[in-house]
Amino acid sequence: MSTPLPQHPNPWKTLSTRETYSNPWIRVREDQVLNPSGGPGIYGVVEYKNRAIGVIPVDDDGFTWLVGQWRYCHERYEWEIPEGGCPAGESPIEAARRELLEETGIVAASITPLLTGIQLSNSTTNEVCDVFVATDLTFAEAQPEETEQLEVLRLPLAEAIKMAKDGRIRDSVSVLALLAMAQR
Repeated sequence: MSTPLPQHPNPWKTLSTRETYSNPWIRVREDQVLNPSGGPGIYGVVEYKNRAIGVIPVDDDGFTWLVGQWRYCHERYEWEIPEGGCPAGESPIEAARRELLEETGIVAASITPLLTGIQLSNSTTNEVCDVFVATDLTFAEAQPEETEQLEVLRLPLAEAIKMAKDGRIRDSVSVLALLAMAQR
């Protein structure tokens, strides 16, 4: 039995909102607000136009696949689970299937939810993520987007979990997903 958490009314009052930037993936807005103490202020929010999706493929031998790529914002090469975006009108499960095929060439007969609605940086963005586990795998050719220069690595799931624990994997979605897998 889970303990219900208390809920509270919104202590912020939004006075006005203006869009400061928009592209196909994000919208940035600045709100004029009254903060919880009643004082005036601003709040900048990055709104994501896609839902984030992560997927952990696991084969019958207990192996998984990580994707390596240069992450522009952090100016470093990172290893993570296959991830991408789910635009409006696409189901998260279908987005997980698509991203897995695009990034790794893996086709999954079975996709099951692992984590749903994870808030990735809730002080500045509204971005949420769903993570799935992919099993019953077959293989095709990867179909990365033109912005992706990817390396795919097959390794034991236990080693990927160890990487999430010891800091070799830093991507928040990957760390959360792999730690959730460790609890299964």
